[in-house]
Amino acid sequence: MPSIKSLAATLATAIVPFALAAETIHESEQASFSVETVASGLEHPWAIAFLPDGSQLVTERAGRLRVIRDGKLEKDPVAGVPEVAARGQGGLLDILLHPEFEQNRLLFLSYAHANDAGMTTRVARAELNDNNLENLEVIFEAEPRSDTTRHFAGRMVIPDDGYLYVTVGDRGEMDRAQEFGDDAGAVHRITIDGNTPDDNPFADRDDARKTLFTKGNRNIQGMTLHPETGEIWSHEHGPRGGDEVNVIEAGTNYGWPEITYGINYSGTPITDQTHKEGMAQPLHYWDPSIAPSGMAFYTGEDFPDWQGDLFVGALKMQKLVRLELDGREVTGEEDLLTDLNKRIRAVTMGADGHLWLLTDAGNGEVLKLVPTER
Repeated sequence: MPSIKSLAATLATAIVPFALAAETIHESEQASFSVETVASGLEHPWAIAFLPDGSQLVTERAGRLRVIRDGKLEKDPVAGVPEVAARGQGGLLDILLHPEFEQNRLLFLSYAHANDAGMTTRVARAELNDNNLENLEVIFEAEPRSDTTRHFAGRMVIPDDGYLYVTVGDRGEMDRAQEFGDDAGAVHRITIDGNTPDDNPFADRDDARKTLFTKGNRNIQGMTLHPETGEIWSHEHGPRGGDEVNVIEAGTNYGWPEITYGINYSGTPITDQTHKEGMAQPLHYWDPSIAPSGMAFYTGEDFPDWQGDLFVGALKMQKLVRLELDGREVTGEEDLLTDLNKRIRAVTMGADGHLWLLTDAGNGEVLKLVPTER
């Protein structure tokens, strides 16, 4: 029978590796950091929002809105979430708080919805009171619907102009991205009540949807505001190669599928053109594809050398990408967290000044990056 001393030594050696693993230090070119797990047990979390009281709201693609309070995931989801079609890539997607949330309690949810005519992307507005969504109203619905279960997009931002910008993917039917009478493959601009601003770039075209702000976008799953210029930056999935980073500008056609740096998943060409007059070039692209999702500019104080860098999550390549910028020019690129082996769905600057991540898995996690000593 082993002695108490030998048992204690065995226990100590078992505990030490676990403790070291919990404090794994990740080295960037410009920073040293660890990854803190805030919450786990989420079913394919998609987006996160930070409430004024310091708690967080997280969407699960299965159709639940969860609350993290005081660092703990609450058991009961928020009541009153709209009916969601969690099929294929569809489900409950983005969440965005109104800039004056403290006063009006308004938030916005994007999600996939299904009926007899097929599936589509919707946006609903509601008031959050206690643990309930009240006065929920659908303020945007992309038309026409489709039977496909792909490329719903769904990212949202509200810049300084006070309008809501929402992305809609091409629904896996690429030619729709160049059809101006179709809501697919685009960024849309609406008021918070769901009305169409009079100065939308295609509002005077008889053949165009009035809410269109851009066209030729394949599937934008990252969108954020530049902290200094207020510009809307985005990235979108390419097919096999050709993921893009773009600045979203009124009336711009981003070219999909008439121009692309990618090819079909089968290996066959989509087009032999990467440039075309009247269509925008990306600021940056990846080939092979990293399957980008989520993006944020770093504006915190923990990592001074990261100030102004753009961070992008990767699903397929399972990493966090840091892009160094000089204005709109990408001057450097670094891959981080390649050893986590986790699909990164969302990248968000938290109200606490930390960079927060969501991992896309059946047992998805909420993570944040915290500084460590080199």
